[in-house]
Amino acid sequence: MEITSSKIASERHNVCREFDGQIAIVTGAASGIGLAIAKKLLVEGAHVALLDFNEKGLQQEFESYGEQTLRIGLDITNEAQVQEAVADVVARFSKVDILVNCVGITGVTNLKSHEVSTENLQKVFDVNFMSCFYTSKAVIPSMLAQKYGRILHIASIAGKEGNAGMLAYSASKAAVIGLTKVQGKEYAEDGITVNALAPAVIRTPLVDAMPEVQVKYMTDKIPMKRCGTLDEAADLAAYIISQKNSFTTGFTFDLSGGRATY
Repeated sequence: MEITSSKIASERHNVCREFDGQIAIVTGAASGIGLAIAKKLLVEGAHVALLDFNEKGLQQEFESYGEQTLRIGLDITNEAQVQEAVADVVARFSKVDILVNCVGITGVTNLKSHEVSTENLQKVFDVNFMSCFYTSKAVIPSMLAQKYGRILHIASIAGKEGNAGMLAYSASKAAVIGLTKVQGKEYAEDGITVNALAPAVIRTPLVDAMPEVQVKYMTDKIPMKRCGTLDEAADLAAYIISQKNSFTTGFTFDLSGGRATY
């Protein structure tokens, strides 16, 4: 079943070409926000390396794009596999202009902190935070060599405010925001911008898998009283990683329907 909306599908026939000639890597590209962003980049002319544990899902979603994509199944929590994947991208396309880190899991939710499993918390940090560190560490040398790059880490409003019952997720996304601030400062003079995007509730398979009580808790906090859409996430992400966004780095963009006011 197609996860992205008809808007992104129709744009394939009305090409904007914002990213002509650029090479992007998108993690978590087989579903949800990663899938939506990857397809938007493809529509707008980029060649995209698609990274996901779900290799079958990548093949199903992107087979029709042919040589415009490189589909790589891997364990994003394995640094050696990430380094090998990025090396394959550079060997295939000669450079990396864009990195978008969308992979993420919530872990077990609707638990108070003393009930959280240490093992589960570590797993969530490995997927949500360490993957951002591994991928950015691997692509930045290529970006430094060309004095240009755009990195976007998908964080969460939970990383700013903390969601009760979601310690592992909230803390890992707060760490992603911290990583963004540090990297944004470190590479500000090198033509590389590093930003984060903090959505509130976006209707994705990740959200659909949560207990309804948890989703209601989060949605009730949104002044617009609705979930965000994949189109809204992809459109904002596309601006953040475009050449137009040249003077903002180390910043966390909100996509929260009014929930975040700082």
